Amino acid sequence: MTTWTERFPAREFQRDLLDWFARERRDLPWRKDRDPYKVWVSEVMLQQTRVETVIPYFEKFIEQFPTLEALAGADEDEVLKAWEGLGYYSRVRNLHAAVKEVKEHYGGKVPDRPDEFAKLKGVGPYTVGAVLSLAYGVPEPAVDGNVMRVLSRLFLLTDDIAKASTRKRFEQIVREIMAYEHPGAFNEALIELGALVCTPRRPSCLLCPVQAHCRAFAEGVPEELPVKTKKTAVKQVPLAVAVLADEEGRILIRKRGHTGLLANLWEFPGCEMNGEGEKEKLEKVFLNEHGLKIKLGEPLASFDHVFSHLIWKLTVFSGQLLDGERLGEPYRLVSARELDAYAFPVSHQRIWREYQERAGEARRLR
Repeated sequence: MTTWTERFPAREFQRDLLDWFARERRDLPWRKDRDPYKVWVSEVMLQQTRVETVIPYFEKFIEQFPTLEALAGADEDEVLKAWEGLGYYSRVRNLHAAVKEVKEHYGGKVPDRPDEFAKLKGVGPYTVGAVLSLAYGVPEPAVDGNVMRVLSRLFLLTDDIAKASTRKRFEQIVREIMAYEHPGAFNEALIELGALVCTPRRPSCLLCPVQAHCRAFAEGVPEELPVKTKKTAVKQVPLAVAVLADEEGRILIRKRGHTGLLANLWEFPGCEMNGEGEKEKLEKVFLNEHGLKIKLGEPLASFDHVFSHLIWKLTVFSGQLLDGERLGEPYRLVSARELDAYAFPVSHQRIWREYQERAGEARRLR
């Protein structure tokens, strides 16, 4: 045992934690079935996304792709559309690639060995621990932000949780205090404790089932932990975007590239701005770079869309596509009704709503 855990009453801690979890665990759809595929989908969805947001997405996704084979055989555009609105789209692209590999190399059965499961695309240490412990009872640690917060307070650790080395230390601690008879319940209970009781701000220490074991509570400093270095300043990118209709009322959309931010999603075309007049530059870009003649109206909306590492400062125009004869990939003209079949990032879903609202206002004023 490490110096952190050598005098720690692990058995008493396990009993207190698991008894509380048995009483207070939330009734969540992915807890009804320990099918490894469904557990895997839920864990991928829950990365960087709140439980309340995930529930309807999970239920819809499993209804559409009820088995690993169904997801493996699905078209990527169909999968991205099912994920639309959850964000961090690399998660579902990696999941889609990984289930194809499971189908091809493991006969459709999610591997139960950590070394094999960890080789799959997008599967990191947390996913290995969460899926294998919950689905197969494999005693692997599942250390996420909730668990790091709980352990920082429990053992009064001031290690910077933004560092990879700190996660390694916490994984070792979990191995030393884990209830090996019930590894899945133990991992899930630690995560649940962080989500419901040992929260980032104003933790409910007086209601905590493991308060007696917590050094941060004893020292009166739970809200000072965990320690995490601040992020660098977020880059701001000004963008001009156009919703363009041809003479038949079809809308111009384009598919983003195969790599990078929001890869393979559809969007309304636009470009970065650098101080020039937005309308003039956008018309010039369409003509010079894409051979498309357009005519823009006045801006119909301006808003910011925040990512974890940058901010898009969007100005949105409506306009007309005057010449679409040379239109080719990655562009496409679709009707407003057909637009619903394409997966768009959240920012462009908002653009379409703004456009429709303006169009509705214009019709009412006629």
